[in-house]
Amino acid sequence: MALFLSFLFLLLSSSSSASDSACDSCLHQSKAAHFSKVSALSAGACGYGSLALGLSGGHLAAGVPSLYKEGAGCGACFKIRCKNPTLCSSAGTRVTLTDLNHNNKTDFVLSSRAFMAMANKGMGQKILKLGIVHGGQTEVVAMDVAQVGSSNWNFMSRKHGAVWETSGVPNGALQFRFVVTAGFDGKWIWANAVLPADWKTGVVYDSGVQITDIAKEGCSTCGESRWR
Repeated sequence: MALFLSFLFLLLSSSSSASDSACDSCLHQSKAAHFSKVSALSAGACGYGSLALGLSGGHLAAGVPSLYKEGAGCGACFKIRCKNPTLCSSAGTRVTLTDLNHNNKTDFVLSSRAFMAMANKGMGQKILKLGIVHGGQTEVVAMDVAQVGSSNWNFMSRKHGAVWETSGVPNGALQFRFVVTAGFDGKWIWANAVLPADWKTGVVYDSGVQITDIAKEGCSTCGESRWR
């Protein structure tokens, strides 16, 4: 029987490319729209279900395939702002990716709450759809599972979005380790929390991990400074 798990990691995603400088994040031109129905937020391709509504205070987004990355981008954080200084706040808003956007006319489709958060006070209904995207920090690229206390690890495969599976489920309580991108290389991280021996399939378990590692980007303009 396969084990299906979705994890509440705060994953920050970025893409790496060759350039003259390495940055923790880069500025990119992008376009954004917003969901017209709240119900769409709990039906995302990442598999978070209704739990998505509680992520990032409801500041959620669907991303195009290059951001979704066949599910590796699920849980990634992006900072987005629109460009019109009359309508848009220079601070922008931070969103968590929970869905796949199939429309190639916009890179992101935001929850209405996140979309409104880009605006200056009183300008929420008038903000433009053209924005600047501040890339996130890293992503999970591999995951293993083992019985608690055992060094016999079984690899897991990404089923879709943030849901992983394995056919070799050990008995008893389970422990996890996973690989994230740190700098330009991979790094192993062990989850703080374990699954109890009476774990259930289809249930979401919190790993107790918040990832702070940063995947470097190569770009000419870094995004760490305050936007103007």
